Amino acid sequence: MAGTLYLVATPIGNLEDITQRALSVLARVAVVACEDTRRTRVLLDHYRISARLLSYHEHNERERARELVELLEEGSDVAVVSDAGTPGINDPGFRLVQEAAARGLMVVPVPGPTAFVAALVASGLPTDSFFFGGFLPARSTQRRTRLMELRALSATLIFYEAPHRIRESVLDAREVLGERRAVVVRELTKLHEEILRASLTELAEHFAQESAARGEMVLLIDRSPITNSTALKNVDEEVARRVAALEHEGLSARDALKRAARELGLSRSEAYRRLTVSKGRERL
Repeated sequence: MAGTLYLVATPIGNLEDITQRALSVLARVAVVACEDTRRTRVLLDHYRISARLLSYHEHNERERARELVELLEEGSDVAVVSDAGTPGINDPGFRLVQEAAARGLMVVPVPGPTAFVAALVASGLPTDSFFFGGFLPARSTQRRTRLMELRALSATLIFYEAPHRIRESVLDAREVLGERRAVVVRELTKLHEEILRASLTELAEHFAQESAARGEMVLLIDRSPITNSTALKNVDEEVARRVAALEHEGLSARDALKRAARELGLSRSEAYRRLTVSKGRERL
C-alpha cells in the first residue's frame, strides 16, 4: 500500500503550541520533510522524538517533491512541516501536495497554528471577510501596484512583512489605500509579543524608530478608509507642521511641500490637499 502524506502544523514560537495528534504523527512517520533541519530538530528533541529529517525548501522543492512522492508510492508515510506554523501557507508544500494528489496518494492535514489567523483574531479588525496576501513585493513600485489591485476589496487585508520594510510598506499602504485603521502583530506567542493598533500614519511614525522594527511581523489593514476622524486630522496637522519647519529652514513653499510629502510618504498633490485642509481649520 502507498504511504500517507501528512501536512503537520508546528508552533509559530511557543513550543507548547502543538497538538497531541501532531506529535503522534511526527513520532511514527518514516520521514519528516522540513525547511531547516536544525530548527525542526530543536522541536523534536524537546518532545524526545527521533525521526529521519529531510530538507525540503523553496530551493530544492521541485526535485525533493519527486523524491518524497517516490517514498510515498513505496509505502512510506511522510510528514511535511515548515519552520513555523502550517506548511503550504507562504511556505513550501503546494507542489508536493499537487503531485501527490495527481497520483492518487492520500493527503492528510494535521491542523494547528497559522500566524496570520492568530494575528487576525487578536487584531480587533473585522474577521468575517479577509484576504491574506503573503509578503508584499520588496520594491515600492511593485508594492503600490499590488496594493492598488486590492484597494476595492471589502475585506481585512493581511500581509507578512520584514522589519526593515515595515515602515515603507505602511507608508505605501496609506498612499494607495488612504488612511485606515491598521494593526501590526509582532513576535506572536514569543516572549516579546506585541500588538500595535493604530492608524497607518501612527504606525509609520512608530516605526520611524529603528529599534521598534524587530522580529517577525504581520500587518493587518482595515477594509475601508477612516472618515471624519482624529487620525485624518493628525495627518493634516503633521503636513502643516513639517512644511512650516522646512520653510523656517529657508526652503521655498514649493520645495518645502515637496520634501514634506516625500518624508511623510504622500504624493505632492495629496500633501497639498492636506495642507489646504489644515490651513482652513486654522481660519475657523
